[in-house]
Amino acid sequence: MKRILILSFSVIRNDPRVMRQIRLLEKDYQLAVSGFGSKPDANIRFLALENPRLRPLQKLVWAAKLSLRLSESYYWSLPQVLQALDLLTGLNFELLIANDIITLPVGLRLAGSKPVLVDAHEYSPLEFEDKWVWRLLFAPHYDSLCARYLSRAACMTTVCKGIADEYGKHYGVTPQVIYNATIEQSLRPSRVIPGQVRLIHHGAAIRSRHLGMTIELMRHLDERFTLDLMLVETDPVHMMELRAMARGDRRIRFVEPVALEEICQRINEYDVGLFLLPPVNFNYRHALPNKFFEFVQARLVIAIGPSPEMAALVDQYSLGLVADSFQPEALAAMLRQLTDESLMTYKLAVDRAAAELNFGVVGKALRHEIQRLVP
Repeated sequence: MKRILILSFSVIRNDPRVMRQIRLLEKDYQLAVSGFGSKPDANIRFLALENPRLRPLQKLVWAAKLSLRLSESYYWSLPQVLQALDLLTGLNFELLIANDIITLPVGLRLAGSKPVLVDAHEYSPLEFEDKWVWRLLFAPHYDSLCARYLSRAACMTTVCKGIADEYGKHYGVTPQVIYNATIEQSLRPSRVIPGQVRLIHHGAAIRSRHLGMTIELMRHLDERFTLDLMLVETDPVHMMELRAMARGDRRIRFVEPVALEEICQRINEYDVGLFLLPPVNFNYRHALPNKFFEFVQARLVIAIGPSPEMAALVDQYSLGLVADSFQPEALAAMLRQLTDESLMTYKLAVDRAAAELNFGVVGKALRHEIQRLVP
């Protein structure tokens, strides 16, 4: 069997995109996977990296290097990069999959003459452009990495057309689009309860996602509607703020999150998956996230703001509702028009789309690229 090394500076078992790579390849290739956390339940050799804990003095040194545009010096001093070199040098493989731009330079060094496929989960040069410190220090760094290393990858993939086009525009590459589609689920749409519309939003409680707007949306909806928030806490203070915003509205509940592989089955009982994501940065503007495809596989009607990548698929497959602005009242106005009959009509359309919008279908393009690189 051919050997592939998957490298990611993420907690592998919590990274849906990397886990789908593993599921796609584990039966047909000898897989070595290197990243943070414990070994996932998969047929792989796992080479664990320690998630670095940064000291204040080291942060100051790195900030100085970044401000002086010493991008290479900064990169090759990162603990995870040094760990990867120490742990993985000499490992035998025919292909290296580098997840995100940050793993590409070290991936290329490890690979030598072997091909490297880089999978860009985000548009790195603008990832956190809404934060001024990031714009000042990290945007030039990632631009430098992209300009220096992207052309050396044998193949590039990314998550949506908008991000692919931006990489092509600035760095002369042609990424293959591989959606963040989840594995196909054997589910059917849940029944519509007359006079009820059960809303769900799940995911990380990240401040920049402005989840308070989803809570505010309920103020514009009548008693037919309930909202459950299945949030992974990333900021205890922000989570307290969200709970305070929802306090007093008995229609809003906070429910416990479940493991990645259980999400679709858990949310199948709802009617509508909500995602109102203001475009505060380039990647949010072009978001086409895991949760969108989890909504599809859970057979939920999808209700979103006018995020172009998501809206294109909602329109193409008649998956649900797209508001004309990111204001909560705009999406609420569309939700109020739902009837029991239209809910079921949308659910049946989503059920049909689920046969196409899953990783079994989407992943064929990734498999094709890998077979081309490793005949």
